[in-house]
Amino acid sequence: MRSAALAQQIGQLLWVGFAGSDMTARLVERISRGEIGAIILFARNITTLDQLCYLTGRLHDAAPPETPLLIAVDQEGGRVQRIRAPATEWPPMLRLGELALRRGTAEAEALAAQVGRALGRELAALGFDIDFAQVLDVHTNPANPVIGDRAFATTPELAALLAGAFARGLAAAEILGCGKHFPGHGDTALDSHLALPRIPHAMERLGAVELVPFRALSWLPILMTAHVVFAALDDTLPATLSPLVVDGLLRRTLGYEGVIVSDDLEMKAIADHFGLEDAIERGLLAGCDAFLLCKQEDLQLRAAAALTHAAERSSKVRERIAESAARVVALKHGHFAAGRNRPPRSVVGCAEHREIAAQLLAVE
Repeated sequence: MRSAALAQQIGQLLWVGFAGSDMTARLVERISRGEIGAIILFARNITTLDQLCYLTGRLHDAAPPETPLLIAVDQEGGRVQRIRAPATEWPPMLRLGELALRRGTAEAEALAAQVGRALGRELAALGFDIDFAQVLDVHTNPANPVIGDRAFATTPELAALLAGAFARGLAAAEILGCGKHFPGHGDTALDSHLALPRIPHAMERLGAVELVPFRALSWLPILMTAHVVFAALDDTLPATLSPLVVDGLLRRTLGYEGVIVSDDLEMKAIADHFGLEDAIERGLLAGCDAFLLCKQEDLQLRAAAALTHAAERSSKVRERIAESAARVVALKHGHFAAGRNRPPRSVVGCAEHREIAAQLLAVE
């Protein structure tokens, strides 16, 4: 039987979603025992802003103080924003890259910081803690079916500059930023939600293009891995499951010290090629600290059981679980230490924020 301490450690590694607009009794129980590290909300979980605020309040209140709950969302702008009107709706971030080309980087960088802060203030007012919004992928492939205008720019240096300004805006609003999808999803021809993409470029190209924004933004508190095979680094395993990519490149070569979270393990790039139990153990040993399981509760319970069984038979797994749980808990305590002075609900969809969005929308 697994110990309560091990169950709590494993729980910090599980960042999960759920299907409906309200929590189930079992979800509340898991949160109350400290067996879930973070909740990610989607449009399916939101009916009104009043309901959303009530939900995020209940989620936070359900967690024990020693392991507070982080609440996350994908609020990028453009086609990936889970919260829409009457909140401010944001154009795609590639508009910032277009603005830089037309009017100069200084104006674009300043607007990126304004957008990040305004977007972050609305999220903070609604009860969120994390925004999976800094797309650090460089938009180098017009045929890319999944990144496209989600990226900040078509060149690595400009993508790094604008994503960094946006991230500093989020941080000013006391929202934790997450950069994605390491080591770069911008030049794939397949969508990792549906298939397992491969990038054939040599390391020289990866270092000159894909890695530039991640190197520049290595100060971000969270980075997300890509379910993409980078042949120059590991010809067999996708980045999420590869020790050569996560521990070798990200931790050791780039010196990243923050929390590393996987993209959703329910995506077909993982689900169709690796069993869940195999994938989560591989990902842990590769160096990932937390794992997204965005909808199915049965898979979340299977993931917890798989890590428990792996810990029972391997001291290396136990060490990695303890290391990653400590990193996640440290992130939480740092985030909540200041008392979380959330802005009033009146900032959500306010005239000032709509005007900032209009400036971005006006870029042609």
